[in-house]
Amino acid sequence: MFTGIIEERGVITRVERGADAARLTVRGPRAVEGVRHGDSIAVSGVCLTVVDFDRESFTADVMAQTLTTSTLDAAREGLGVNLERAAMVGDRLGGHIVQGHIDGTSRVLEIRPGEAWRVLRFSLDDAHAPLVVDKGSIAVDGVSLTVSAIGDDPEGSWFEVSLIPETLAATTLGDRVVGDRVNIETDILARHVERMLRLDAHRSLPSSLAEPMISATGGTQ
Repeated sequence: MFTGIIEERGVITRVERGADAARLTVRGPRAVEGVRHGDSIAVSGVCLTVVDFDRESFTADVMAQTLTTSTLDAAREGLGVNLERAAMVGDRLGGHIVQGHIDGTSRVLEIRPGEAWRVLRFSLDDAHAPLVVDKGSIAVDGVSLTVSAIGDDPEGSWFEVSLIPETLAATTLGDRVVGDRVNIETDILARHVERMLRLDAHRSLPSSLAEPMISATGGTQ
């Protein structure tokens, strides 16, 4: 479990690709402080397991499903990433509950600079649009943010976040430009509510009309 409060901006220093997986080495001196084999570190919002480490870097495996649903499919040497170690029991929860289980990716649609902040607008696909609400929480590349606006255009749904200078400087979101892809994780409470509503609607149908529900991962529910 994470909080979405980024501890460090790291850099991918090595990428080893296999047929259906990848192994990443990430430089992050603060992220490896006190780390142990098997610990979890969120890399731009993606929860990865440490398989090796030294004083400045750690290595983690990325399975095919994670590559498919996140921006790590485009991981390369020199790419900056947001790093956060797993939350400790007893710590202050400065952001919100973040699992590191990415829902999918989104694209930067618009950037509007302000006097002391920057507004970023991101795309939302049909599957995730119902899970994002105005003033609700969302993790973008692992950063805990508050949704400042939502809407729908002929091209599709979108949401906006307003970023203060500290967030722009301390995370990779300050480097984003229009067209960039980011990882998004919607609020876990919204996902549970959506699941319960779907099950309730399914069970209320007459048996002759009820059809198996297909999950986002392709399985029958």
